[in-house]
Amino acid sequence: MRELIYGMNVTLDGYVAAHGDDHGWSAPSEELFAWWLAQEKAISVLLYGRRLWETMSSYWPTGDQQPGATPAQVEFARNWRDTPKVVFSSTLDEVDGARLVRGDAVAEIARLKDGDGGPMRVGGTGLGRAAMRAGLIDELTVVTHPVVVGGGTPFFAELDRWVELDLVETGTFPGGVVLTRYRTR
Repeated sequence: MRELIYGMNVTLDGYVAAHGDDHGWSAPSEELFAWWLAQEKAISVLLYGRRLWETMSSYWPTGDQQPGATPAQVEFARNWRDTPKVVFSSTLDEVDGARLVRGDAVAEIARLKDGDGGPMRVGGTGLGRAAMRAGLIDELTVVTHPVVVGGGTPFFAELDRWVELDLVETGTFPGGVVLTRYRTR
């Protein structure tokens, strides 16, 4: 059975984006970007909801060719292109460089999770919340930035039951950014 990881950058008050889908607070330091790159290199399949897919696919296919791209950004772009991706959307007609799933996302994630292979990462709050509600998440990675935005897109959603967690890693990055990784029980 494959492991399913859900993780994102969040504000201290628990948002992945401020009002107006503003992510300006989340610019990573070189150290944090390198940490995320190492995490992504260990992933065998990326699972995206439509909104995060549109964000990622608008930049990373050519991210290594952008003026001023750092060596880490070049490596991230290449890794992103090479990693298999599944996009879950009922509104998109096609996706370049990924497989589109228009049906039941939870059922497809469960099917993928039951298969062989390396870990998968859920990207996007809607998809992550659905997987969390269905009890499919094995690990949560929360990278908390020292900013309070007061509203926007929350990382977590209402659940039918509590999810008990075990702390497996903590760390800090420049600018007061704090990493916490948890395994679900």
